[in-house]
Amino acid sequence: MSIVFRVPTYLQTYTGGRADVSVSSGARTVNEAFGALWKMHPGLRDRVVTEQNEVRQYLNVFVGADNIRDLQGLATEVKDGSEITIVPSVAGG
Repeated sequence: MSIVFRVPTYLQTYTGGRADVSVSSGARTVNEAFGALWKMHPGLRDRVVTEQNEVRQYLNVFVGADNIRDLQGLATEVKDGSEITIVPSVAGG
């Protein structure tokens, strides 16, 4: 099973400069997929989730086109071939 993470430019210093990171795991949820990503790139974890394992408020995480905040959060289901995109929130005024 393979899942692809799309990582924003400012976090790529924690992924060896890679924008796309594939993880192979038996992950069934976003949380489990992140666990596989943290094993490969542990420095990324604290930039994406809080100490309480919640996605930081200034980030959005999408599975395909769906924001996990609108689904089951980190418990959102993933399947083989899923794409998980980490997107910084945009503020403006």
